[in-house]
Amino acid sequence: MSDIHEGGCVCGGVRYRTIGTPMMATICHCKFCQRRTGSAFSEPAIFKLEQVEFSGGPLTTYEHRSDESQRWLRMEFCSRCGTTVSWTAERRPGTRGISGGTFDDPNWLQVRRHIWTRSAQRGTVIPAGVECFEKGAPV
Repeated sequence: MSDIHEGGCVCGGVRYRTIGTPMMATICHCKFCQRRTGSAFSEPAIFKLEQVEFSGGPLTTYEHRSDESQRWLRMEFCSRCGTTVSWTAERRPGTRGISGGTFDDPNWLQVRRHIWTRSAQRGTVIPAGVECFEKGAPV
């Protein structure tokens, strides 16, 4: 399997390349992720900053502060089509999250944990054998 994976936004205006494996790949069931994606959960893949290269662009940033932790999350999205491609988080300095569904082939990611399961939507099936956290996972 190649250590280089590419992806981008819906309109193709923003592209990226990741090099190496992510530090983690998670499914997040928090209410914020449900609202920002318009779906039941998000699939963040967390990389070191130097593992991600962007082309095209530009990205627009929106900063959200958690009502629970008060920490910031800076969402980065395509200014043309609105796809949230990546983000940085106060909680994880030196890292960048990539929205798993934006990879050209997202099936290479190996999700091993689900977080904020207390907010999981009814009917969501969490596979056996993954770590589960009612709230956020330990750093």
